[in-house]
Amino acid sequence: MQSLAGTVWRMAVGTIRLAMAALVVAGGLSAAVAGWRHAASPVIAMDQAELKLTSASLEKGKIPRKFTCDGEESSPSLAWSAPPAGTRSLTLILTDPDAPGGVFVHWVLYDLPPEKRSLPEGLSKEGRLPDGSRQGRNDFDETGYRGPCPPGRAIHRYVFSLYALDARLELPAGQTREQVETAMMGHILAGGELVAPYEP
Repeated sequence: MQSLAGTVWRMAVGTIRLAMAALVVAGGLSAAVAGWRHAASPVIAMDQAELKLTSASLEKGKIPRKFTCDGEESSPSLAWSAPPAGTRSLTLILTDPDAPGGVFVHWVLYDLPPEKRSLPEGLSKEGRLPDGSRQGRNDFDETGYRGPCPPGRAIHRYVFSLYALDARLELPAGQTREQVETAMMGHILAGGELVAPYEP
């Protein structure tokens, strides 16, 4: 029975993987990258653990004014658990899924060293950082971090997504989220999310 059940399960997973692959082609790359957390995702092995992402900068789980356009607009501190063996770089992307025009990108950071476990508050906006990591272009058409600034002063959620990759992307600074996700495709080993609201 166990053998039969295992066979059925593998067949089901294979069917789901094919369906997911079709969705990637039809629905775009972002859906595939966002799908790392699902068991049937075509971009991550089923047995990989998720990364745990935290921030000491949050107050009761919310983003303080200091890190927004209503304050100093400095980047918050972040920390994460150890990535899996074979990780050669980390990528961080910050988005606002509640923006009126669709997902809005606030921060793109890639080629973080695999041994790195945290980022301090107030990270420089330089394209290339001293540790060799690079910052991409956000949807304000600027390099580095730009904080929450929701139109209409509504509450929005902000999603910090961290990915462990089996390769360095070796992209120049100033790449867009789409360019980074294209380079990430097929290299994601694990990922984690931190979701925090900002209430103006």
